[in-house]
Amino acid sequence: MNKRIKLGKYYRFLVYVAVVILVNIAGQNLFLRSDLTSNGIYSLSEASRDAVGNLSEPLTINVFFTKNLPAPHNNTERYLRDLLEEYSVHSNRYFNYRFYDVSTEEGDLGEDEKRNQQLARDFGIQPIQIQDVEQDEVKFKRAYMGMVFIHGDVVDKIPTITSTDGLEYTITSKIEKMNNKISALVGMQEPVSVKLIFSPALIDIAPQVRMEGISEMPSRIEEIVRELGGKYYGKLEYSVVDPAADAAAKEENSRYNLVTLRWRDITDATGAVVVPAGQGAAAIVVEKGEKFRTLPLIEIFNVPLFGTQYQLADIATLSERIGEAIDDVIDINKRIGYLASHGTAPLRGGQPMPGQPQPPSTGLTNFNALLSENYSVSEITLSEGIPDGIDCLIIAGPKETLSDYELFQIDQFLMMGKSLAIFHDSFDEMNMPQNQMGRQQGPVFLPVSTGLEKMLDHWGVSIKQSYVLDKSCFEQQLPRQYGGGKQTIYFAPVIKDDKINDGLDFMKYVKSLVMLKVSPLELREDALAAAGLTGDVVFSSSDESWEMSGRIDFSPWAMQPPDDPADMESFPLAVLISGEFPSWFAGKPVPGKPSPEGEEADSTAAADVSGGQEPDLVTDEGAAIEMGRPGKIFLITSSEILGNNIIDEAGASTQATFIMNVIDHLNGRDAYADMRGKSQRFNPLRDTSAGARTFVKTLNIAGLPVLVVALGIVVWARRSGRKRRIQAMFAK
Repeated sequence: MNKRIKLGKYYRFLVYVAVVILVNIAGQNLFLRSDLTSNGIYSLSEASRDAVGNLSEPLTINVFFTKNLPAPHNNTERYLRDLLEEYSVHSNRYFNYRFYDVSTEEGDLGEDEKRNQQLARDFGIQPIQIQDVEQDEVKFKRAYMGMVFIHGDVVDKIPTITSTDGLEYTITSKIEKMNNKISALVGMQEPVSVKLIFSPALIDIAPQVRMEGISEMPSRIEEIVRELGGKYYGKLEYSVVDPAADAAAKEENSRYNLVTLRWRDITDATGAVVVPAGQGAAAIVVEKGEKFRTLPLIEIFNVPLFGTQYQLADIATLSERIGEAIDDVIDINKRIGYLASHGTAPLRGGQPMPGQPQPPSTGLTNFNALLSENYSVSEITLSEGIPDGIDCLIIAGPKETLSDYELFQIDQFLMMGKSLAIFHDSFDEMNMPQNQMGRQQGPVFLPVSTGLEKMLDHWGVSIKQSYVLDKSCFEQQLPRQYGGGKQTIYFAPVIKDDKINDGLDFMKYVKSLVMLKVSPLELREDALAAAGLTGDVVFSSSDESWEMSGRIDFSPWAMQPPDDPADMESFPLAVLISGEFPSWFAGKPVPGKPSPEGEEADSTAAADVSGGQEPDLVTDEGAAIEMGRPGKIFLITSSEILGNNIIDEAGASTQATFIMNVIDHLNGRDAYADMRGKSQRFNPLRDTSAGARTFVKTLNIAGLPVLVVALGIVVWARRSGRKRRIQAMFAK
């Protein structure tokens, strides 16, 4: 009997072990999970479900991933498998994916591994080096971690996947972009012009400047364009132009911003001319309609001690660069406008002299790169009007006054139900030259008046001519030679979670921000109500902030907080206004377009067309929209937050997330803002009072041990009572 009981226990133990093993096997092979995160990090967003659910052509995703990678890369592979499985669950019949095992272990590789490696290289997926720690020894190994998207004849890729952060956003953006590309190519009537501008004279000068191989470049480029033509449904038109032989090409050189090389007669030791004087240019111009991209084929750089050097563009990357240029000119993404006049910050930075490096902080290059990933950016000037097809206009830091005609263009753009993103500067910071003593003088801040202030005031928001300083601000770490420590930068307020309006969907995952040289705003509820508009404060400064007006001085000794706390308050720093905007020009004459400088006004414009009757007989009814369709204005009083020192190149910071979420919201892409925002994992703790911190500290140090002792006494008392009851029971 005892033997049977013992065997029964062993059988049950073996059954339990088998059940646990089977459950784990099922968990590895069956897709079933529950996302318990507050922002749904591990669940597909609505935009992702729509992207794979609306596919009209087969989409295949090939994932090249080396197996048995060390942490954290093994978790990345697991996450990617689960993510693609969830895409598959919500997709239609056109979605398919496959994982390829690309082993990199030394020794003999099987035919499958060799074939997978070659396939990965054919798609442009190269191995990277990762760190592996085995038995307290640091080793390095090569690993493939990339994926390729094949949609019809269009191919795209993510060459390296080393983190799960933002992976869903990247994949969905690729899918939607490829779907849009196919739709744009199929519906395109006119081909895209791929023009090689090449001067044969460069072949003669090439050996003198070490540009060997330039003679082969035309044939190589023709081959690349021919291959791309198949991927772009035969919509490419290739041509070669010699600027010296084509008179029209000479005029286009300045339009295309071509770099032209010029040289004198080059002689040998005897004085004989080896290469006659001449000039030449080499570039690829991708053009469709009025839009074009120029890809230089000669790179110029300056090497100390050696002077100016010349180098041919890397032919290995040329196919990818041409493809990116084609995508840009065919407008596969939603178009967005950027005001490129009136002193606004340059999107692409200044143009350095040949051979000079591009300053990394010039312009808004990081912002432009992030914007161009999902939008087609058009730089516009208001003198020619705002082109059709643009739904959002970005105005970043204008310093010059806009004419009534230009303000009218902005006003009517908004009346058509479009959106404005205004990054307004209240002051123009001017650096002063050195004084007579040779000392560098501090900057001077001149008030800015562009005319936008009057329009915005009409719609219920006023911009104050001051700067906000805040005790809750960025702290700069000082170098050791300056004494070390931290210096408070009062003009860089830190916006904390309690001052961010998370009731706005595009802000609900943004927990903290850093502003720079920002001015206070005022929402006037009476004006908003009279105009039938809704105004929301996006975020505000802390309750310990104050204004600096009049003479602006950012010296540390000039920015001390007020002694009286009553002089400090919270200021709105960014607002969102939405609704049906009444025109600022309602009831006013429509401004005429100014004549170009140096051109006489058209004498026929004032001709009497009324047969000698009253001049007001002919009216402009319908020339201006006086009540618009629902539109939006986002206003923040700093353009410096778009700079490269604020927005990182990868777009992973909360600053970049905030800016791109705003742009997505203004363009009706809230699902993308939600998808980008939920991957934002910066989640700081809320500020607490000194008393609360002391209470928590005391609880952790003394309270928990006391609680454990108290629970022990309770358990001991219950056991003692139970013991006494049992003794009393048997004593009877």
